[in-house]
Amino acid sequence: MSSYRQPGLVLTDRRFTVPLDHDDPGGETIELFAREAVAAGKAAEELPWLVYLEGGPGFGARRFVGAEAWLGRAVREFRVLLLDQRGTGLSAPATRQTLPLRGGPREQADHLAHFRSDSIVRDCELIRPQLTGGAPWTVLGQSFGGFCAVRYLSAAPEGLEAVLITGGLPALDASAEDVYRAAYPRIERKVAAHYARYPQDVARARAIAAHLAEHRPDGAGHRLTVEGFQSLGIMLGGGSGSHQLHYLLENAFVGGPRGTELSDAFQEAMRTATSFAGHPLYALLHESIYAQGARPTGWAAERVRAEFPQFDARTALAGDGPVLFTGESIHPWHFDVDPALRPLRETAELMADRTDWPALYDAERLAANEVPVAAAVYQDDMYVDTAHSLRTASSIRGLRTWVTSEFEHDGVRAGGPRVLDRLLALVRGESDR
Repeated sequence: MSSYRQPGLVLTDRRFTVPLDHDDPGGETIELFAREAVAAGKAAEELPWLVYLEGGPGFGARRFVGAEAWLGRAVREFRVLLLDQRGTGLSAPATRQTLPLRGGPREQADHLAHFRSDSIVRDCELIRPQLTGGAPWTVLGQSFGGFCAVRYLSAAPEGLEAVLITGGLPALDASAEDVYRAAYPRIERKVAAHYARYPQDVARARAIAAHLAEHRPDGAGHRLTVEGFQSLGIMLGGGSGSHQLHYLLENAFVGGPRGTELSDAFQEAMRTATSFAGHPLYALLHESIYAQGARPTGWAAERVRAEFPQFDARTALAGDGPVLFTGESIHPWHFDVDPALRPLRETAELMADRTDWPALYDAERLAANEVPVAAAVYQDDMYVDTAHSLRTASSIRGLRTWVTSEFEHDGVRAGGPRVLDRLLALVRGESDR
């Protein structure tokens, strides 16, 4: 372990060894990384632990600089563990560079089957007694981290003092098709709201899509396509995302000797925004996080998109309608255009075809839950369906919800200490709503 300081914090880097396959505890192991954070004035105190599970799948824990955002509130009373979930950050990262060490696509897909929330929870249960001496701890789960928290309640509630969920109550029994069938109308509403706020972006988006349809720029191996451009709509799920998208679009074109063309600045910004180089596991596992049982996910987002023809950009360009952006969905073409994903195309196909996914949630155990749980549910959350979340909330005994339109999906990051304050008050019975 190594410890060091940032403003207001003492940080300690920790590493843990866990089985790759928890059903084979004597087999291969992997190393997990986590960063402990404690208030500088409390480093020597005995404090309860809070473990933070980041969204995704595929994102390592946020790298804070000092006691910022919700972390500043948390370290007032907790020792916080910022866990890089397996396959992310410094925890056995799964990328185009590392996965070939497993063998071919079949071996890679079999390896990745151990990287869902069920394995993450079992990792936590091996780590917890090493840090707490066996005492339960509090879990804060953002987005996919909330999915992991619900799995935790299903599989190992004895390890939990309390659970705090932000934008991450999953449907307990919805298929990937159900998830995306609910998602596309929400995405369309977010796009309509963006165009109402910035009506000049309707023409800009049409012009950019038309240019990409004709020219298909290819820089640094990352091909820019109409579908890739539409996927910038993922930005609309964050509190400032609409404004960020607007500023990106206004910089799209520049005049030069060859006439009007997409600016280098726009092309680079689009590649950065649409690249999976920093989180390839997100693309590889995204639909698998909904899979339970023998039914394959089979590129659900791609199949369901065909039910919503208004998202076809070429049809829009042939008429006078707006080009609609898309959102949090993964498609086969991602593995063709992105050099960080291209070598993993066959692995992704095998993941989409997989039929041996274990169940993730135990409805009976959740109905008998005794762990204090509070969840922030964001009204019309673009990433997690509000109706699905509220149905799940009603299925978990004692869960208290805070339904709010004040924040988008990134409320726990954008709202500073307020979201964490509210959830802690709810689990402690200090707030009636």
